Amino acid sequence: MFGHKVFGITGWKNSGKTTLITALIAELTKRGYRISSVKHAHHKCDIDREGTDSYRHRQAGSGEVALVAAGVRWAIMHECVDEQEPLLNDILPRLAPCDLVLVEGYKTEPFPKIEVRRADANHTDPLSPHDNRIVAVASDAPERLCGIQSLTVFELDAVAEIADFIVRKMKLAI
Repeated sequence: MFGHKVFGITGWKNSGKTTLITALIAELTKRGYRISSVKHAHHKCDIDREGTDSYRHRQAGSGEVALVAAGVRWAIMHECVDEQEPLLNDILPRLAPCDLVLVEGYKTEPFPKIEVRRADANHTDPLSPHDNRIVAVASDAPERLCGIQSLTVFELDAVAEIADFIVRKMKLAI
């Protein structure tokens, strides 16, 4: 459906999604996999800063600004002025070929996900009973989850084990 192999990390705000996904990116790239990632933010954020030339291009009305930074990286910033927020299907074709795309957020999109839960989070309602695409849970209190559900449960900091699970689940070449 997506053209890329996609696996997600989902959960409530401040549950540890970013910490887990960045650890997984590091672990999987260390193993030789080419990983791309997509971060969905529910709040307004800006990757560009006031005072930079690219910011001035956007403020002047440019719909897209390509920024090439001294041969070390490049980015295209697209302004959604009169457009809906893009779906994941709109973003994925813009990514270069890779072994796996790890996605943080996009809770309702149809790809396999690990739900991250923290015992002391503001929201502790589980997402997995309402989403059959959640294939495992990573928690800082896994003992509370044992026997409650039929999903695989990981300790939140068991990054190598979670990476092994993703490699198997996504049938990545070893």
